[in-house]
Amino acid sequence: MANLQPSSLTIPPSFAGASPPSPSPIGGGGGGVGQPAKDRKIASAEQLVLDLCDPELRENALLELSKKREIFQDLAPLLWHSFGTVAALLQEIVSIYPALSPPTMSPGASNRVCNALALLQCVASHPDTRHLFLNAHIPLYLYPFLNTTSKTRPFEYLRLTSLGVIGALVKVDDTEVISFLLQTEIIPLCLRTMEMGSELSKTVATFIVQKILLDDVGLRYICATAERFFAVGSVLATMVVSQSEQPSTRLLKHIIRCYLRLSDNSRACAALQSCLPDTLKDGTFNNCLRDDPTTRRWLQQLLVNVTGGGMGGAPQPGLDHMMGM
Repeated sequence: MANLQPSSLTIPPSFAGASPPSPSPIGGGGGGVGQPAKDRKIASAEQLVLDLCDPELRENALLELSKKREIFQDLAPLLWHSFGTVAALLQEIVSIYPALSPPTMSPGASNRVCNALALLQCVASHPDTRHLFLNAHIPLYLYPFLNTTSKTRPFEYLRLTSLGVIGALVKVDDTEVISFLLQTEIIPLCLRTMEMGSELSKTVATFIVQKILLDDVGLRYICATAERFFAVGSVLATMVVSQSEQPSTRLLKHIIRCYLRLSDNSRACAALQSCLPDTLKDGTFNNCLRDDPTTRRWLQQLLVNVTGGGMGGAPQPGLDHMMGM
């Protein structure tokens, strides 16, 4: 697997609207759509999928399918099982690699590859193709995009859409997905985005880390060594500091949920007694979370856990003990 190249991700519904190739409002309510109209839609989708294999028609097909993917219910199986289609999408991805370093990618090239990624997100989201997508190791083709550091809009869109593909994979609770991702570099790549990305990219990356933590396999993996725990903890702490200056309720919600899940591990919980940011304890975010009772409850439970309520009040050796601190 180490020799394979990076692949694709999935954005959860709450983030999908912000990805560059957002769905267009085509198709309407559909309640009164008759069979002939439905047949025309299917025929249109099938033709556009065929067009993906024609280099002369591919760019338009990418654009139209990415805009209309929400109204083609079985687009994912059609994309996956049509001859040459996935290979054409991967060709679009690989062809942009030379523009990543040095960063020379144009807005047009970014939009085109983001349209291809939007179709891969569709495949990653569908229950009939998700595991096929995973078994083919396609997410690995996206990792070079997550490894970029340019903050220009074309690169930010590319990172966001790539994160969207991974987000779509983890959105459904599936230990097989988490186990696969843990064999790759997804955690350090997400941590990098959480440090330097836009607010939306940080939110999607933190959501992915949260979903990994919520799986027992993911929690054990991150808390297995002090290095892993402190890598995640230090990035979360840095984000909390920045949130105290410019709070985002949505991002803060994912940060707090990550901390709360870490506190479910006894050693991590003990370590959090000394490294949980003070701004989470002193009411700094009370106003920001005023209208979010769920996140307020998570924060309250986190503080109870860390101050001893979740550990019977008895101090326990934490992960810092493993590092000789």
